[in-house]
Amino acid sequence: MAEYSIFIQYDPQDKIYVASVPELQGCMAHGETKEEALKEIEIAKELWIETAKEDGLPIPKPALFTSVAV
Repeated sequence: MAEYSIFIQYDPQDKIYVASVPELQGCMAHGETKEEALKEIEIAKELWIETAKEDGLPIPKPALFTSVAV
């Protein structure tokens, strides 16, 4: 699977880490730890792509750079 950018940031209000894939609009997940958020975003990313394929929607290409912000 292509490598997409993944951003992780801490939400102090909810006390969770929120992960997102900017190239895949609306693809987000969260976890109580950074590791959990990263695991969950990988699942969300696969489901996002699978759903787009099933619906015949275009799948954006990954950005040139892959990064994880913590």
